Order: sequence, then structure tokens, then C-alpha cells
Amino acid sequence: MVYRYGVILHHAISWMKGVCVNVPLLDLRPQLKTIENDVKRAVNEVISSTRYIMGSKVEDLETQIAHYVGVKYAIGVSSGTDALLVSLMTLDVGPGDLVITTPFSFFATAGVISRLNATPVFVDIDPGTYNMSPFSLEEWLESETAKRNRVKAIIPVHLYGQCADMGPILAVAGRYGIPVIEDAAQAIGARYPLGSEIKKAGSMGLMGCFSFFPSKNLGAMGDGGMVVTNDANIHEKLKKLRNHGAEPKYYHELIGGNFRLDAIQAAILSVKLPHLDTWHAMRQENAAYYDGKLNSEGVKIPTIAFKRECHIYNQYVISVLHRRDDLRKFLTENNIGTEIYYPVPFHKQECFKNLGYRPGDFPNSEYAAGHTIALPIYPELTTEMQDYVIQKIMEENRL
Repeated sequence: MVYRYGVILHHAISWMKGVCVNVPLLDLRPQLKTIENDVKRAVNEVISSTRYIMGSKVEDLETQIAHYVGVKYAIGVSSGTDALLVSLMTLDVGPGDLVITTPFSFFATAGVISRLNATPVFVDIDPGTYNMSPFSLEEWLESETAKRNRVKAIIPVHLYGQCADMGPILAVAGRYGIPVIEDAAQAIGARYPLGSEIKKAGSMGLMGCFSFFPSKNLGAMGDGGMVVTNDANIHEKLKKLRNHGAEPKYYHELIGGNFRLDAIQAAILSVKLPHLDTWHAMRQENAAYYDGKLNSEGVKIPTIAFKRECHIYNQYVISVLHRRDDLRKFLTENNIGTEIYYPVPFHKQECFKNLGYRPGDFPNSEYAAGHTIALPIYPELTTEMQDYVIQKIMEENRL
């Protein structure tokens, strides 16, 4: 915390001098400063070992992630996208199969379905959380009786670091015997009150998928991902599929892919993992500060579906009633980084025209795409930086 207070003092002095405040959407440098020596030491160990793909560093990280998430098994893979892809491959998803997800997520969620020549089926999101609407899911399964037996999996997305409403999703999936794969790429450490228990994202479905893209709360210094499960048979099949289906080496029972995790990335993630809950808490503190100050009628702060400590705030996303793009332009002009996650829902993407969806089919997703904007929320964000963001958002005549 000494470093954080030093940064606060620096920005306070800059503010008093009238120096223009710069607030990037994400700045990884302050985080790196606190762990740089440990990261370099871990990377050097891998370099000296000459074991750069898989090996003990990957196995160690798998054990750590499994314990952290609260599952029996974890399988390190090459990216969050490949985590989703290999999970569907484990279920033998292919031509003629349907996989249900939402149209509002990062492209990989739907892209991996099409890569296996299966068909993505979309159900709308909850307008408050932007996660899969259990009502929309149940409505589709009850009404599409002719297609229902072709559904191989359901993929709810824990968007922005908050769990989807997994209780009713798991209940309806269980009623029809459909496996659930959690897309937890943005949500490692997010929690959900399932019955009398508190479960972590990724631990509730048959499989859970994580991304370690550098911008994630637990980010590598390159690509990386993880699949978690409690099923021993799924675990064994995942291990084979990530390595071209080989078990033992050069003997291929299955056709898999090259989905292996680099040892250097695993070593870096093992250094960062013990800090993760502290970083979550700092993001939650920043989110609470925004929530208390952003009181304009033109801005809707993020919905907290459960308790604040259940939300890890991979992004802090507000909904702007009018002129969202004008606001973003204004913030950019004032050196404030923002992003739109995501401007085009899947059903309106050119590559999915063949699915036959039309504008208006998923109104909640379309509204979110046209009205939401992500603000800086990273752990080392200072109060002065947040005050500057809030001041600019609240300026008259901007909304």
C-alpha cells in the first residue's frame, strides 16, 4: 500500500498544479512494479530448466488453480478461446449440434461453436447484469421442442466479472440433461450463492473456462487459459485433446489440437495468483467509489446481482441513457481511456448472417451494445484519477 499512497500523493500534487490528468483504461505497470523481481526469478527458473512447454510449472499452476476455484482438476491450455474450444471437443460437439449461449460476449464464445461446424443458438441477456437470462433460456428450451434434442451444451458467460444466475440455469439445463460449460474468462474468483454454498465461477458446470489474457484480473504476459472440472473422465479426455489426442506420446486415440500452455506463462501466473484476491478487493473498492459518486440521471451504474464481494469487476461498465458515443469522444479528448464491450452483438455480425437472426430479435443485447461503456477500474487507480473521471462524466450538457 505504500506504493499506492505514493501514487496518490503524486497525482494530488499534479492536480493542484493544474497538470492534465491522464487516466488510461488499464495500466499494468504499477502492478508489475510490486512483483517484478518475483516474476523475473520465476521466468529465469524456466529458462534455466529448458522445459518451455508443459512440465512441472504447468502442473503446479493447475494444482493451484484447482484449489483456488474449488474443483478437483484443472488443465492448462493455450488461451481462453482454446479452453472453450477443447471443452466443446470433449463433448464431441460437431455438425448438426446446437450450443446455446448469448449474443453479447467476446467473439470467442460463439466463434468456437462455429469452428466445430455446430450451430450457435442465442438467448437474450438480463438487462441489468448483461448475463444470460434464465427466463430466455427456459423459454427457448420449452418452445423449441423439435430442436431441443440437438442441444449439446449451454454456455452462460460470467460477463465483466459477475456470475450469471447459475441456480436457475443449472436447474433448467438439468431438467433437459444438457451439460453446462461456464465461460468464466472474465471472472476467475467471482462467487455465486448456490443454495447454502458459495461457489466460485467455473466450479458449477461440467466444465469452467478461464482466460489469462494480459488484461484479465489474473493476466499472463502472453496468452494462456485453463479448463476446470470435477469429472475424472472429462479431465482425462481434456489432457489428451490439448496434446493432439496423444496418450502416450505418438499414439493418438483422438484427434485433438495443440492447446498446450507455455511453462513461462504458468510460472508468471503462479507468482500472481497469491495476490489475486487483494487485487479483487482493490477493484471492488474502486467500484464502490464510482457507485457513490456517479449520481447523474443519465448514467446507470453496474447492477450488483449478489453481494459486492462476489463481483470481481474485470470491467466497470456503466449504461449511458443518451449520446454514449459523444460521451466516449469527450472522455477520450480529456485523456480518459474507455472501451465498448461489445458494440455489435453476435446476431448482427456479418459472419453469422446465415443463422437467420434479424435486428430486434435480442433487444436487451442490442440496447447494451448501444449504451454501455467501460471505465478504468484497475486496482492501482487512485482517488484523484477516479474523481477526474467522475468530474468529466458529470459535466453539464455532456449527457
